[in-house]
Amino acid sequence: MGKCICLNGCAFFNDNMAGMPSMSESLKEKYCLGDNSKCARFMVFSARGKGSVPADLFPHQKERAVKIIEG
Repeated sequence: MGKCICLNGCAFFNDNMAGMPSMSESLKEKYCLGDNSKCARFMVFSARGKGSVPADLFPHQKERAVKIIEG
């Protein structure tokens, strides 16, 4: 996979989230510019739509994403 289709509007990628982890650049490389299918934000976006992505959800929080998707 290439760049994520959500980059322009992604709060994480655009550094608009509170509490950005110090490893955010490596997370961006891995999830935003690499395999976005494993990104928690993209998982929720794909399954439930943009409005269902919590503002404080980070790409590496897959377990939380699954809970959101399952409702």
